[in-house]
Amino acid sequence: MAGGFIDAAHAALSLLWQADARLAQVVGLSLYVSGVACLIASVLGMALGAGVAVSRFTGRGVLIAALNTLLALPSVVVGLVVYLLLSRAGPLGSLGILFTPAAMILAQTLLTLPLVAALTRQLVADAWHGNGEQLRSMGARPAAAAALLLLHERVALVTIVLTAFGRAVSEVGAVMIVGGNIDGLTRVMTTTIALETSKGDLPLALGLGLVLLGVVGVLNALVALLQRDRRSAHEAARVALAAST
Repeated sequence: MAGGFIDAAHAALSLLWQADARLAQVVGLSLYVSGVACLIASVLGMALGAGVAVSRFTGRGVLIAALNTLLALPSVVVGLVVYLLLSRAGPLGSLGILFTPAAMILAQTLLTLPLVAALTRQLVADAWHGNGEQLRSMGARPAAAAALLLLHERVALVTIVLTAFGRAVSEVGAVMIVGGNIDGLTRVMTTTIALETSKGDLPLALGLGLVLLGVVGVLNALVALLQRDRRSAHEAARVALAAST
C-alpha cells in the first residue's frame, strides 16, 4: 500500500514537472470557470450586500435571513436547479449551454453569490454603524454611502473575493451535474480527481490534487496576509489617534 502511494506520488510529481498537457488543460479550465464565476458573483454580491446594509425597506430582515441561510446551500442543489433551468424542457433551454463551461460558470456564480453578499453585508453594516452618522450629516444617499464604505473596506473585500474563489475552485457537485465532466470540454480539477480515482489513474488524480491543494494554500496565505496587514493598519491608526489626543 505504501509502495503504491509512493509510486503514484512520484508519477504525479513527474506530470507536474513535465507540465503534462492534459493536466494543464484541466487546471486552466478550472481557474477560468472559477475566476469568471467569482468575478460575476463579487460584482453582484458586493452591490447587493452593501445596498442591504445601508438601506431600510420592508422585508429586509427576511432577505438577510435568506442570505445567511444560503451560505450553507449544498452545491448539488445548485447544480440540480441550474440543470432544470438549462435542460431542453427548462425555461432557459433555448440557450443551449447545458454541459458547457458557461453552465458551470452559472452554477458557481449562484453558489458563491450568497457568500459574497452575506459577508459584504456584514462588513458594510459594521462600517455603517461606525461611520453612518458622519455620512448622513454630509448628505450622502444610500447608494453613495454604500460605494464609499465599499471603497473604505476594500482590503477586507479582497479577502471575501479570495474566500469565494476558494469555494468555487474546490466545488465538485454542481459542476459535475451541469458540466457533465466531458473530457477536453468541461472537465475541471475536482471532477477529474473523482473520475480518475474511480478509474484507478492515481498519478493524474494525485497530481491534480496537489495543484488544487496548492491553489487553496496560496489563497489561504493571501487571506492571512491581508488580515494581518489590516490589523496592522488599524493598530497604527489607533496609535496615531491616541498620540494626537
